[in-house]
Amino acid sequence: MASFQKRGKTWQYCVSAKPKPIRKGGFKTKKEAQVAAAEVEAKLNKGVAPVDKKNILFHEYFKSWVDVYKGDIEDITLKSYHTTYQTITENFPRKYIHEISKREYQKFLNDFGSKHAKQTVRKLNTHIRACVQEAIEEGIIQIDFTRKAKIVSKVESKRPEEKHLNYSESRLLLNELYVRKERSIGYYLLILALTSGMRFAELVGLTKNDFDFESNEITINKTWDYKTGKGFTSTKNDPSNRVIKMDSKTMSLFKSLFERIPDNEHGLIFISPNNPRKVLTNEFVNKILRKTLNDLKIEPVTIHGLRHTHASILLYKKISIYYVSERLGHASIDTTLKYYAHVVKELREEDTQNTLELFEQMPSLEKAIA
Repeated sequence: MASFQKRGKTWQYCVSAKPKPIRKGGFKTKKEAQVAAAEVEAKLNKGVAPVDKKNILFHEYFKSWVDVYKGDIEDITLKSYHTTYQTITENFPRKYIHEISKREYQKFLNDFGSKHAKQTVRKLNTHIRACVQEAIEEGIIQIDFTRKAKIVSKVESKRPEEKHLNYSESRLLLNELYVRKERSIGYYLLILALTSGMRFAELVGLTKNDFDFESNEITINKTWDYKTGKGFTSTKNDPSNRVIKMDSKTMSLFKSLFERIPDNEHGLIFISPNNPRKVLTNEFVNKILRKTLNDLKIEPVTIHGLRHTHASILLYKKISIYYVSERLGHASIDTTLKYYAHVVKELREEDTQNTLELFEQMPSLEKAIA
């Protein structure tokens, strides 16, 4: 039988149980407390023992939380939660979740931040904070040890504008890639990365059937798990499933390539037969890209930097940001604005100047009346 008590502005329930009663407070209304108590009593009636708060390891609780609440997210996003799980396991190997203090957690973030970029630290904290919030709601812990945690990092992240090539550098690179293309199929991948803006996992997940040479379009509806080689996986998000229009020169290049490369079990284009991952590796592609850029006396960027390059060039050439967002497969235009705020800011300043010049060049009011 449950009893209820008002404590200040909130309600608390107390359910009779062995070896001791189960209490939980913080409910805004008595009705909410009654509903929660009824759920506890139902579990007790089914023989489900109450949770022992003293025996829940931090990493085990995080894993169970991910399994229950994150089972429907995309594979690529789910992997980032698994990375957080590994980090928790390594840093809190035998630590019970109720034992962790705010000071201890902040020290953990500080240590992690000494080796990782601020964006990585922020993502880690976001994952853990959401898990801790659930633990509080379940009555597992009472203190939110992630509250007001400071995100610090001693590793400098490159600003978005440092991760891409400008228009003239892009032209030099593209021309050089065409010169070197017969050395390795990796150069074909770099050409497509620069002219399409695709993510690396999307590029290596392409098959011959994804190319429509009549309409010059490429369908992107899957990725390849290039880290393990286990096979095709879903795209990062729903908007990432898209069809993009390509320039005729790039499509002609690949049409010619398809006539020469042999078929394979999965129909993949960028295969690496002797590699257990089945496809070209991120490391290999970055290596030949870095070598090419160094030869051109251009500051190197990564393969992902070519995606930033593609988007930045389109924006600088006054292509609609809505179109750029769709072409990149971003979840929303807010994502595009966040990553390319520096470009948008420069374009806004240019638009301001053009607006002023427009009205300055218009006939004066007196002449218009005359």
